[in-house]
Amino acid sequence: MNINKTRLQELFEVVSQYGKIGETGLCRPALSDIEKETFSVVSRWMKEAGMTVRIDNFGNLIGRLEGKNPEAPVLMIGSHLDSQPYGGRFDGTSGVLAGVEVAMTMADKGIVPDVPIEVIAFCDEESWRFKKGVFGSRGIVGKFEQGELDRIDKDGITRRQALIDFGCDPDNLEESVYPSGSIGAFLELHIEQGPSLDVQNKPVGIVTGIAGPLWFTVKLEGFAGHAGSVPMDLRKDALLGAAKMIGEINTIVRQEKGLPTVATIGSLRVFPDSPNIIPEKVEFTIDLRDVNLSRRNRFEQQIRTMIEEVATDYKLTAEIQEDTNLAPVDCAEWIQEIIAEESKTLNLDCPKMMSGPFHDAMVMANACDIGMIFVRCKDGISHNPAELASYEDLAIGTELLYKTALQVSSKIKNKSLSQVEHF
Repeated sequence: MNINKTRLQELFEVVSQYGKIGETGLCRPALSDIEKETFSVVSRWMKEAGMTVRIDNFGNLIGRLEGKNPEAPVLMIGSHLDSQPYGGRFDGTSGVLAGVEVAMTMADKGIVPDVPIEVIAFCDEESWRFKKGVFGSRGIVGKFEQGELDRIDKDGITRRQALIDFGCDPDNLEESVYPSGSIGAFLELHIEQGPSLDVQNKPVGIVTGIAGPLWFTVKLEGFAGHAGSVPMDLRKDALLGAAKMIGEINTIVRQEKGLPTVATIGSLRVFPDSPNIIPEKVEFTIDLRDVNLSRRNRFEQQIRTMIEEVATDYKLTAEIQEDTNLAPVDCAEWIQEIIAEESKTLNLDCPKMMSGPFHDAMVMANACDIGMIFVRCKDGISHNPAELASYEDLAIGTELLYKTALQVSSKIKNKSLSQVEHF
């Protein structure tokens, strides 16, 4: 094995202390003080690998290892270091630390890659703080949107203020956008976050594509009243309407058996939230995902129509706000082939698989070809303190990433900044 798996384990054990909750959990919000401390630790390791390090105006941590041709398009490797509020130690973190270990291994061996390699920890992939994620990756490819800086978290802090507090300059975001053609390819290692590899007893898998997420916030308004005196037929109960809608959403996405479509209602707020007042306002989220965009669009329309009908039936007003809308993407065939070939040199039998969760790689597909390696996680558990990937599997995945990175950098070395092509 080329990489240092003992060192890799030490990186994980150190980083897992930043934002630790309980024995194995993690809460590391995007653009928080604890994430800034984590960036400081990872920055030190990047520098030890000979990288120049910066935090851009989107809040991304970027380490750059110069290549033989410093003007060539970069090979970017990475993921994210922010976590869910009740998350695990390996989601996102695995991809960043694997990238750092790849750079450290190259430094150990005196290898100068054919093209510059940048290891990146993207800002706010997880989305929960400001209800719109993959911010850092969308930022560097020019896909951030007007009004995003005005989004507020549960404490009333705007994204703009959070960026300023993090040391970024939100008035100069354009300075951190990568020019077209300057990124030659993007690689991301990530835990699977599902049970397939665990069931098949395979340590790693090759990702073929990523399902597209569509996020909504639904806001309902009825009329508050005394829980004991208002007859049932005269009520405008926003929570009752929300409950009906949530059940119907489940029915819509399950109307055809065997489809990979999924829908989740992960957040619900009730006002005034009193046991003896009829709920006047309810706000809930919808997370709709599918690998087939036309089918997702069809289900979306059915859900929108249903919400309007139920709101009318329950004498409510309804507002639907779109928060995130990302189309499904495919991983580049030529990168999949490299991963497969390199896996054979490690005597691995890597299954090919789709990703239901979205990742920064999905956004990076707007700018370059992408490749992803999945690492097995126990029982498929993720977004939970019980999330677990073995250090042995992570080492195998990182070794595969290292060998893939060398081959991919060789493939893109002759591409000029203005002539990057999809292979």
